Amino acid sequence: MKKIMTTLALALAVTSVGTIAVSAPALAGPTYTGLEGTTALKGYDAVSYFVGDGVPVKGKKQFKVTYKGADYFFATAANAAKFKKSPAKYAPQYGGHCAWALGANGALAPGDPTVYKVVDGKLYLNFNKGVQTRWNKDIPGFIKKGDVKWPSFPDTAKFGS
Repeated sequence: MKKIMTTLALALAVTSVGTIAVSAPALAGPTYTGLEGTTALKGYDAVSYFVGDGVPVKGKKQFKVTYKGADYFFATAANAAKFKKSPAKYAPQYGGHCAWALGANGALAPGDPTVYKVVDGKLYLNFNKGVQTRWNKDIPGFIKKGDVKWPSFPDTAKFGS
């Protein structure tokens, strides 16, 4: 029941453009790992968005790299090594939170690693395809606003808390 209520609360927050309270600014914001756990990108390989055909693939637990308190998994040791060398190059923007929610409303919302776009060499996630349609209408504007709002979220901020 708690999981159903949490899912409904997430959908309602994004649909009604909800916000969260934030107590103190920090230089970097939190990484979205779901409501529980430490896995970033739901286990998708962050490097896979940038190589080959750009379609994300699931990572393997044997190729794990921890970055900013989140666990990233990679399909190959080579991808894990690339990430270790330049994690900021491959990690999703806004800690994997929804780029539209942050840019449009200054709010944290979950980012879906299967609803994404690489813009100017940076990975952005959206909550779902409907939200991505809104984000696509003014990507540069939402990125500009999101880049301004993102640093105000402390590392401890969590969606839904």
